[in-house]
Amino acid sequence: MVKSYAITVKAYLDSLPPDRRAAIQTVRHVILDNLPKGYEETIAYGILGYVVPLKLYPKGYLGKRDVPLPFAALASQKNHMAIYLMNIYGDKGTEQWFVKEYKASGKKLDMGKSCVRFKRLDDVPLDLIGKAVARTPVKEMIARYEVARKKK
Repeated sequence: MVKSYAITVKAYLDSLPPDRRAAIQTVRHVILDNLPKGYEETIAYGILGYVVPLKLYPKGYLGKRDVPLPFAALASQKNHMAIYLMNIYGDKGTEQWFVKEYKASGKKLDMGKSCVRFKRLDDVPLDLIGKAVARTPVKEMIARYEVARKKK
């Protein structure tokens, strides 16, 4: 992982090489255009983050009252770029839908538990990323997270 010390979205984007900046900005706009009401864009863990703000979920992530609940993230890593989608990781039905739709797009899926890795913007079905982001309203994300925490 490439560690960023940026504390604003602009500073993060400005720190990227031009080709990476263009790709990250394009994906960022897709996320922002499809982000359900209530989520906020921030810098989280040194990357672009999309979170349930503490004003909507004051319990915080992992019980940390100063850490908002993560929903999605976008990063430029050393050998690739990545989109992190916690709503896919946290829900088997959504994961199955996403994998099926990704493969139907004709693009090769390189996916970890919650991340979709890509080297070039052309490797990403942007419309599917938008649909995946739009799929989970804040209240549903909170409910899924609370169910998952109770299981542990």
